[in-house]
Amino acid sequence: MKLSTKGRYGLRALIDLAKYSEKEPVSISSIAARQGISERYLEQLMALLKKAGLVKSVRGASGGYALAKESHEISVGDILRALEGSLEPVNCGALHPEEGCDAADTCVTKYVWKRINESINRTVDEIKLDQLLEESKKMPEDGANQEKKCNHSCTSA
Repeated sequence: MKLSTKGRYGLRALIDLAKYSEKEPVSISSIAARQGISERYLEQLMALLKKAGLVKSVRGASGGYALAKESHEISVGDILRALEGSLEPVNCGALHPEEGCDAADTCVTKYVWKRINESINRTVDEIKLDQLLEESKKMPEDGANQEKKCNHSCTSA
């Protein structure tokens, strides 16, 4: 499974939002500056996260974005699904009876895909935003800059 920049940047943005929106909404420009993400792209991500009920927008001079739920109620899975859609690495019709698959009754590999899907979903659903926020507090102050460097040089096979 390979996540796009939507998932990676969106997760970083939500950690930033959790960290800085405890007292007041946070502007797109401040998140973008700290995370090295274009404001236009971040606006698109926030729209998806808002539609999923994970963030809320506040209008006005001191407006911006805030979490729509407590950080302990938001899982990494919630965030990634809002931005990426399904996290299934293989689109297998045998796992979805409504899609129909001629080989569903005799396909052995569907058990592999099912186990992988379950493992991915269990893992991302167990990790909550508040846990990531706590981990971020253990990082040096320039941790955001280190994160930017990592995401720009990290690639998936």
